[in-house]
Formats: sequence, C-alpha cells, structure tokens
Amino acid sequence: MRLLVLGGTSFVGRHLVHAALAHGHAVTVFNRGRTNPGLFPQVEHRSGDRDTGDYASLTTGSWDAAVDVTAYVPRHVTEVLDSLGTRAGHYVQVSSVSAYDARCARQDEDSPLWPPPEPRTEQVNDETYGPLKAACERAATRRLGPGACAVVRPTYVVGPHDPTDRFTYWARRMSRGGRVAVTASDRPVQVIDARDLGAFLLTCATRRVVGTMDAVGPWARLRELLGALAVPDRAPQLVEVDPQVVAAAGLVLPLVCDDPATDALMTRPGTRAVAAGLHTRSLAETAADTVSWDAARGFPPLRVGPTPEQERSLLAGSLDEPGAL
Repeated sequence: MRLLVLGGTSFVGRHLVHAALAHGHAVTVFNRGRTNPGLFPQVEHRSGDRDTGDYASLTTGSWDAAVDVTAYVPRHVTEVLDSLGTRAGHYVQVSSVSAYDARCARQDEDSPLWPPPEPRTEQVNDETYGPLKAACERAATRRLGPGACAVVRPTYVVGPHDPTDRFTYWARRMSRGGRVAVTASDRPVQVIDARDLGAFLLTCATRRVVGTMDAVGPWARLRELLGALAVPDRAPQLVEVDPQVVAAAGLVLPLVCDDPATDALMTRPGTRAVAAGLHTRSLAETAADTVSWDAARGFPPLRVGPTPEQERSLLAGSLDEPGAL
C-alpha cells in the first residue's frame, strides 16, 4: 500500500516506517527534515512545517492511508486534512492516554476527555499536553465524522531511539546496580515499546481499523517495572526518598507520579487494541534492547533524571533502609 507518515524519522514514526518497509509498502514521510535527515533514503521525503502551516509539498499525490504521529495542537489536524482532502486515504491519529480527564478517568476508552485548555493556547507543556491531545481528537472527528478514523492512545512509549530518555534512565540506572533512589514505588506505571506501537499503527492503516483504542502493555507497580530492568549480578536495591526532597533539589525521577488520581491512566486494559491486532513484547526484552542501543550511542548525558552525583546526594539524606529486588 501507499503510506503517508506525518513525522517518520524520530521515534514512533521511525519504527512505523521500519515496519512498513519490512512489509513491502511504499512510504512517504512528511516532516521538516531536521531530525535524522539522512534516515530512510529509500523512501520519498516531503518537507514542510506544521508549526507554520506549510503543507505545500502535499498538494500532489495520494495515499491509501495517512498515519499522523506529530499532531500536537488541533490546527495541525485540520490543516493537514484540509490540505490532503480525499487523497489521504484512511487516517490514523496518535493521541495519548493523557487525553483522558484525570479528574474523572475510568479504565475504558469512553472515559471523559479533557476540555480545551483555557485560555486557548498552542503552547505544549505538562499542563496543556493532555487537553491539546483531546482537542486534536475532536478536530479529526469534526473533519472526518465520528468513527471514521483510528485514534490510538498509548501510555508511556519507550524503547530504542526514545528522545525523552525517561525509560532509558531507568534501564541504564538499574543495569548499574547498587542503591537506587526512587519515590512512589508502589504506584502503577504502564509502558509500550515503540516498535510494538509502530507495528500496531501499521495494522490500523492496512486493515482500516476505526475507533479509539488504548495502546498499552501490561501495567506494573514501579518497583515491579524496575525489577524487570534489574541485572541480577548487580544487586540493585531500591531506596524510597521523600518526593519533597527530590523536588527541593530541582530533580525529577522519570515515569514516577505520586498522585493517585493518575492511577486510572496507568492501568488501562487495552482490550480494544489487542482485539484489533496489538502485540506487545516483554519488559525484559525492551530493557535489554534499550541498554544495547544506549551503549551503541556511547551513553551520552541523559535529558532527564539525576546524575550519579545528584543521586548520591539524595540517598545521603534518606533514612530509609534499602529493599532488595
């Protein structure tokens, strides 16, 4: 099939393109050409900028399906669909479980979504990300009609090539062993490997799947997730640190949320996505592959998480006894 990927060279889109090429599909990617510009020389590249509304390169051509990995504000959705018209084929939109209103979230896809952010904004931050993703979904519904496209809502997306370094921090940290600073280790956390998400997006495109689906792997308590990342002979020990101490130090421990109100966002059953063809791999496989990728790129400084020196400072102020995994 002819597949248009809006994005395609960073993380989720990258794995989607890999999966599409492995299945013999003809792929076109649309992006600014700034992230990994030399990636996928065998596919058609069209340049544009969604922030400025530049879709001139998409005025020609037609596709059997379009997968939108990079819609963050509703204008992105309306503009690209208006530019493509009837030439886009089946539309698949990547949203997020953050689109659910955490104040009244249930564990199903019919759970209420956030209202639009007020005041209206296109600034994407921790407060506006979920409401803007919900607004993107509504924009697609208004343009295409209810039930006319696939909306995929993942939890934390992890694995090789993750630009956020959230899961990579823990994979690297647990492989190092020793005393590990954590908070809220009893809170649930749910992730999905970007390769599994990419493969599922391709399934949604090729099978013309419609409806909203939570794309998730099995959920686990944070301590259980970290246990799956542990290297046995390194004997990592989790040490609970007061979240206020972490915040006072200006630090953030990735994937950790101390708010019980978010538990419904991290314990999604994902039955609709599984019924539509989602397959997920084990945390151990994702962890091993993430560590290998991290080593291959030379263990660069991470974007998130404390440095070893900062973590030692946190641990020095902790009175908790370590607990072996």
